Amino acid sequence: MALTISEVARQVGLRPSAIRYYEELGILAPAERRSGQRRYDRTVLHQLTVVHCARQAGFTLDEIRRLFFGFDKHTRASVRWKKLTAAKLDELAAIAKEIEAMQTLLRRLQKCPCDSLERCGRGMFEHGRTREPLPTVVLGRRKRGRG
Repeated sequence: MALTISEVARQVGLRPSAIRYYEELGILAPAERRSGQRRYDRTVLHQLTVVHCARQAGFTLDEIRRLFFGFDKHTRASVRWKKLTAAKLDELAAIAKEIEAMQTLLRRLQKCPCDSLERCGRGMFEHGRTREPLPTVVLGRRKRGRG
């Protein structure tokens, strides 16, 4: 039995526009059309469940598209997950390191004895010239992009 986009959306808790967007991005294969309406096989419910799980784990839409279509079609799901999760875990470890550096800086800033921001800036400037620089995240030069 083919499902309409509204039926799929209701069952997986998405808006129809999100499903159309996933099709547009190539995460879902284009639906069959009958009388101008999209009709989906029930397997789309499972695909959208995988998409939801991957989004909760922090995967980008590009990474999710790669999960579905970036491997030889005979590649097992377990192999796909292992490759993508290894890279995501490395990325999260780097983010955790950035967060730790930010927390350290925030703890230092909580103990700031300065009476003006100018004096504070002078201290930070001197600190940067004599010791390790402030984390780039704090200075607004974050190099990673999200997408």
